Amino acid sequence: MDLYLGFVILEGLLALAVAGANLLVCAALCLHRELRSVTNCLVACLALADLGVGALAIPFSVVLSLELTLCFYTCLFLACFPLVTTQFSILLLLLIALNAHLKIRLPSSYAVHVRRGRVLGAVGLCWLLSLLIGLSPMMGWNRLGRYVEGNRTLAASFAAERAAVVLIARDQPYGGFLSKVFPAARGAPRYSQLHDDHLGRCSFTSVFAPEYLVYFVFFACTLLPLGALLGIYADLFRLVRGHFLAQPLRAAKRGELHMARTLLLLLGIFCLCWIPLHVVSCVRLLCPGCRSYAALDRLAVLLSHLNSLANPLVYAMRKKDFGRALRSVLHRYGPCCSGAKVQPQGHSGRR
Repeated sequence: MDLYLGFVILEGLLALAVAGANLLVCAALCLHRELRSVTNCLVACLALADLGVGALAIPFSVVLSLELTLCFYTCLFLACFPLVTTQFSILLLLLIALNAHLKIRLPSSYAVHVRRGRVLGAVGLCWLLSLLIGLSPMMGWNRLGRYVEGNRTLAASFAAERAAVVLIARDQPYGGFLSKVFPAARGAPRYSQLHDDHLGRCSFTSVFAPEYLVYFVFFACTLLPLGALLGIYADLFRLVRGHFLAQPLRAAKRGELHMARTLLLLLGIFCLCWIPLHVVSCVRLLCPGCRSYAALDRLAVLLSHLNSLANPLVYAMRKKDFGRALRSVLHRYGPCCSGAKVQPQGHSGRR
């Protein structure tokens, strides 16, 4: 119980810190026009994804850890949302890497190939792919059968709770919108009967098939994009090294190289924070008889959420203009320092 209470407290503090830090990043980019470059717009999209982690994904994780009695599809949605935000972050990191690569490989024609409309379209495509990947269990790749079977074995322990949940609509025919469109659906079973059959103990592992988490989410949707990212950065640094050996690096090129190093640091932090959680899923699938430790599982979850707090800290430390903008917003609108005025300096944020 002490371990679980500590987990909930840490998750609550982390949620506040993640939401506050990423909201500060978004505010800095909105208020400081000199920071509105293509790269920083992509960084703002990444901050929005991290803001979703702090505002929704972490609270959902706490609810899942409670193992409440919930309808299967409600539980499944709570578990799927963090997958959507994580996949969106991975695809955005890939998009940011491609943007940095094009800036160095095609310096003269970069503005022709990379336009704001195309970038917004690419971000929209990343969001669509993230929804399809993260919500794919809602389409059938889930453990509904085992969830319902577990409901039967636990029926006696939470019969009163289940009755309270379905009391509101116990006399209504189930079918929702379809019952109003198709007359044949009028003969559908009662809401109380159908909803009753889908109740169970809600947790992350009770709704996802281990094969989905390991083979699809980890191997296909995480390792493959990360491998592509490493390949892009390897080629990028090879180009810079070749250019440096041929002639001294211009100031603009040095700025792009610094930005590439910052993005590579973000990639390294992402791997460090998320790989442990995927390793736990691999162990569960490949070694079902191995003993699991609740403390390690919760530490892996905390570490994955910590990634959303690390990103804005990296921006502030690695990019001086970004750090000045963040301090400016904090001093201008912060509750403790609203009287201070800090003006942004220069236009060096266009990288």
